[in-house]
Amino acid sequence: MLALLYCVPFCSLTVLGAVMATPSKSFAVIGLGVFGSSVAEELVRFGNYVLGVDQDEKRVTRLASRLSEAVITDATDQQALSDLGIGKYDVVVVTVGEDLEASILCLMNARALGAKEIWVKANSRTHHRILAKLGADRIVHPEEEYGQHIAQMLHNPLVKDYVKLGNGFHVFNIEVSSRSDGKKLSAFELEKFELRALGVMRGSKYVTLTDGEAELKADDLLLVLGRRVDLRRFTNSLQ
Repeated sequence: MLALLYCVPFCSLTVLGAVMATPSKSFAVIGLGVFGSSVAEELVRFGNYVLGVDQDEKRVTRLASRLSEAVITDATDQQALSDLGIGKYDVVVVTVGEDLEASILCLMNARALGAKEIWVKANSRTHHRILAKLGADRIVHPEEEYGQHIAQMLHNPLVKDYVKLGNGFHVFNIEVSSRSDGKKLSAFELEKFELRALGVMRGSKYVTLTDGEAELKADDLLLVLGRRVDLRRFTNSLQ
């Protein structure tokens, strides 16, 4: 049975429809564990309308004042999701990856109710394959992806952070050491390693690198585009 615990600040699908007409997007996050609650809260912070759904009353209560709407219900019940108007949301995010059956049922229910786009958390490769067969638009492995992220930074201490772009390419955030203070960009011979400099973060300011004559300063964060294997060759040459 559907139990609407909180609805802040909107309380009807009619009003929700008005919210959907604004430039912000609407998201339904099913599963409010650590990962799901983090996703939901960040989406709200970006100005989106976010519905949080979970069977656990404590989880819903904790997030009720932070989300646009928070509901205690069983998302494996298709009628319960239908009552919530799941098909009206721009994106449905299913984060109950620990429970394979629940994850599959949530995906199937959301798809049957006409959800436009569905992202699902998977906890194994087998889970991933099943979700892909069932038509998930995007499948995420947060623990695995974050583990790779941490390993990359541990392996290359100069890499402070990076963003995956797809097709093997990343944008890396590389700290300029005190030994390289005052060096020109050309001295790093990035082209030799098939890397490309995009710019520099100097404190809170972004500095465009117009040519190889630009000088770098200690503690600059050099933004570099390339592949991981090429970055590894580059950072190894700096040791």
